[in-house]
Amino acid sequence: MEAIAKVRNIRVTPQKARRVVNLIRGKQATEALGILKFAPQAASEPIYKLVASAVANAKVKGENVGAIVDEDDLVISAAFVDEGVTLKRFRPRAQGRAFRINKRTSHITVVVATPDELKKAGK
Repeated sequence: MEAIAKVRNIRVTPQKARRVVNLIRGKQATEALGILKFAPQAASEPIYKLVASAVANAKVKGENVGAIVDEDDLVISAAFVDEGVTLKRFRPRAQGRAFRINKRTSHITVVVATPDELKKAGK
């Protein structure tokens, strides 16, 4: 069983979000939730919600198929951060100049899978 959760245009820079995503990639879902709960980075809160959503998606997908999905068995098989749209803002500077500020956004994707699904994929 494999389930995907995505969040788009979240106001976290991709560089900062990748630091957090690298902490949880390849770990069990429950362990990843524990790591994210106590991680000091600001990006850990939306990623925590995203992993929890992916686990819930796996449960619902399992119920629709008729399989029992135990959340302790789920592993984060893939997690990545892509760059979203950049909001461009201007800040006044000395002598009438303007300085551009880029407010970056991210698209974050988390994929959870059961161990037997990982063996099929050969990971």
